[in-house]
Amino acid sequence: MIIEQIYTGCLAQGAYYIQSGNEAAIIDPLREVRPYIQKAQKNEATIKYVFETHFHADFVSGHVDLSRQTGAAIIYGPDADPGFEAYIAKDNEEFAIGDIKIKVLHTPGHTMESACYLLIDEQGQATALFSGDTLFIGDVGRPDLAQKAAHMTQEQLAGTLFDSLRSKIMPLSDEIIVYPAHGAGSACGKNMSKETKDTLGNQKKTNYALRENMTRDEFIREVTNGLTPPPAYFPLNVKLNKEGYDSFDSVLKKGTQALGPEAFETLANETGALLLDTRNPQIFAAGFIPNSINIGIDGSFAPWVGTLVSDIEQELLIITEEGREEEVVTRLARVGYDNTIGYLKGGIEAWKAAGKEMDQLESISPDELAERVQKGEKVNILDVRKPAEHASEHLIGSENVALDLINEAMAQVDREKPYYVHCAGGYRSMIFASILRARGYNNLIDVKGGFKALKESGSFELSPFVCPTTLS
Repeated sequence: MIIEQIYTGCLAQGAYYIQSGNEAAIIDPLREVRPYIQKAQKNEATIKYVFETHFHADFVSGHVDLSRQTGAAIIYGPDADPGFEAYIAKDNEEFAIGDIKIKVLHTPGHTMESACYLLIDEQGQATALFSGDTLFIGDVGRPDLAQKAAHMTQEQLAGTLFDSLRSKIMPLSDEIIVYPAHGAGSACGKNMSKETKDTLGNQKKTNYALRENMTRDEFIREVTNGLTPPPAYFPLNVKLNKEGYDSFDSVLKKGTQALGPEAFETLANETGALLLDTRNPQIFAAGFIPNSINIGIDGSFAPWVGTLVSDIEQELLIITEEGREEEVVTRLARVGYDNTIGYLKGGIEAWKAAGKEMDQLESISPDELAERVQKGEKVNILDVRKPAEHASEHLIGSENVALDLINEAMAQVDREKPYYVHCAGGYRSMIFASILRARGYNNLIDVKGGFKALKESGSFELSPFVCPTTLS
C-alpha cells in the first residue's frame, strides 16, 4: 500500500495519491493532473477513483480533467449536487482499491457535503483519515464559507460541525493518522499548524476544537471567534468546482502564447488586459512596464491574485522570468484565473530593447529612511500588514492600511503626500505600491526588507510587543 501526500506550499494544500495492487485513487487533486497520471503509470496502476472531500473554495480541483483523461469515477459524500457526472456516496459506503477500502464518513459543518475518507488497510484496520477541511492539524474548517448555499448561519454550521466531529471522528482510534487538505497559510482555517499530518490521539490532546469537555456552545463561540472575511475569489472557485470548467490543457495553451513587445503592447491596448509582472519585487522596482502590477511568483502568489484581482474572468498578460511562463499560468489556473492570453517573450529585456516606455519605483533601506528622518523630513509611513500584525508590534506613528483591504483603504492615502510603504518582509509592500502606482499614486516609496529590517536597524521607536495569540 502506498500513501503519498503531495503538498503545495503556495496554497498550503495537500492532495493524496493512494495505491494498493494495481489500483490507485486520488484525493483532492490540484488543477494540473499530469503528475498524478504519470505517477500511476510509473507504478503500473490504474486510477480508479477521484475522491473529493467537498466543493473547494480556495482552489480549483483537477477532478473533472482527471476523470476525463483516465475514466476514474468522481466520488462525493452525501448532499453533493455537482453539475457533471459523479457518484454521490452514502454515509459509511466503502470503495475497494486493490486490497484496501476507503470508507465515506459524512461530516457536514464546513460545508454540508463535506466528507472524510477513512482508509481501511489489508488487515481490515482503520489506519488513516483523509479529513479534508473538516479537521486540520490544530484547527477545524471555518463554518462561514457555506452559509449562503446551506441557508444557515455560521453558528448553525459550527454546531453541525461540532456534531460531526463528536459522532464521526473523535470515536476513531487514537492511532489513526490524520491527513488534512490544508496546513498553515490557508484561509480555510484560522489556527492551523505547520505540520501536515498527525495522529488523531495527539489532536485530541492538542487541538482546541477537540477538547473532551468542550460544550457545543463553547465550540460554536470559539470556532466563530476571530474569523476574517474570506478572499473574494472563494465563491467563484466553488462555482467552478461544482459546475465544471475548461480543460487545463486549453488554458495552458492559450496562456503560454509568446508575444513580442509589439504584439504584447497591441494586445494589451486592444483587450484592456491586466499586466501582471511576477518577478522579484526589487527587480520589478528597478524597471517595469507602466501600469503593470507586481505579485511575485516566489511567494503566496495565487492567493494574492485571488484576493486582489476581483474579476476571475479578467484577461491577463504576464511578464515573468524566461522559462517560468508555464508555472505562472498553472498557478493562476489553480485558483480559477483561466484567462491568461499570453506572455512577453524575452521578458522585460526585450521590452527595453524595443525602446518601449519604462517606469520605476523608489525602494530604500531602513538606514536610508532613518537618514531622511534625521534630516528633518516629514515621514508618512504606511504599514500594509494585516491589522493583527500591526497591533502586535509596529513603528510608532505608522498608519495601518492592509493590503487585502486596499480598495477600501485607498481613501486613507493622499495622492499628494509621499509615503514610505512596508510590510513584514518586502513582498506585500511592492504589491501595494505597484497597484497604487497604476492608479496614479506617484509618491510611494518602498522600504526594503519590511518591518523585520526596520526593527533590526534599531533606528525606529516601536510599540510594545503584544503576542499575536492574545489578540482577538
